[in-house]
Amino acid sequence: MKKFFLASLLGSTIAMCTAAMAADDLKTLEAAAKAEGAVNSVGMPDDWANWKGTWEDLAKKYGLKHIDTDMSSAQEIAKFAAEKDNASADIGDVGAAFGPIAVKQGVTQPYKPTTWDQVPDWAKDKDGNWALAYTGTIAFIVNKKLLHGSEVPTKWADLKTGKYKVSIGDVSTAAQAANGVLAAALANGGDEKNLEPALLLFADIAKQGRLSMSNPVIGAMEKGEIEVGVVWDFNGLSYKAKMANPDDYVVLIPSDGSVISGYTTIINKYAKNPNAAKLTREYIFSDAGQINLARGNARPIRAEHITLPDEVKSKLLPNEQYKKVTPIKDADAWEKTSKALPQKWNEQVIVEMK
Repeated sequence: MKKFFLASLLGSTIAMCTAAMAADDLKTLEAAAKAEGAVNSVGMPDDWANWKGTWEDLAKKYGLKHIDTDMSSAQEIAKFAAEKDNASADIGDVGAAFGPIAVKQGVTQPYKPTTWDQVPDWAKDKDGNWALAYTGTIAFIVNKKLLHGSEVPTKWADLKTGKYKVSIGDVSTAAQAANGVLAAALANGGDEKNLEPALLLFADIAKQGRLSMSNPVIGAMEKGEIEVGVVWDFNGLSYKAKMANPDDYVVLIPSDGSVISGYTTIINKYAKNPNAAKLTREYIFSDAGQINLARGNARPIRAEHITLPDEVKSKLLPNEQYKKVTPIKDADAWEKTSKALPQKWNEQVIVEMK
């Protein structure tokens, strides 16, 4: 009993010391960031995932001035590499697949926020060079008024028998569309190396004359061109909220499986304001930062560890809908397969269209 008590006491003391050290380190970081006075981002505009709320909070709490230049993930990494002698960007937000690419190109520096242990292993780099702050999961957005008598599809299998048109978008240019194909494959026994189950599903839909060539974007939805769209959950929820009659739409995660991915911050190795960039990541992974992302319809990576305000929680899909979602396990295989997808799509799916 005495040994147990001593062990417990020692464990508690270590935990308290670790917490105190973390607090001290954080205070040092805050002071250094305040001294820098600014943080410049790329690919983190105000209207995406409610970054506006994060920038406003950082300005109020720490006096950090902010400028963003919007650009694609590939452009962000190229910018970090090209401007290393005179960096104009401190931090960027890139798709999950681009985190490891940025590390390989040597343009990142690590920082693990204090909530690091609550980030799933699949969603972070072990050294702290990248970690997904919010996720995207392939979902359906359904216009209930345009189903031609069919039931609302709740799984991939339902798409085979409906009377509605299915819109997935251009798999050769849109990451959302390519991930939609992967999600369908995962739900039907495929994986990153084997998309055949999904190609067969969409070929069948095409044969029936129900594969729409309209991209599932908000403009097409407003025109009534999208009956069932395959989209990221955060896009679907944002589109629904902007519709004249949002109750006409349902957004859901297919119950037979889907793919979960997301977006990660990368801190520029050559940043002029490295401490402000690290503090920005710290804030993004805090409860307040995660709630800010949720206000922008993005599902926070720490969703199961935070209590969202009711008005924010109501904007997101319930946690139970994500029980059968699968992260990309073999990124190298998916990179190769996704590059080969456009040709296979044309040869096996488009050729079947009536």
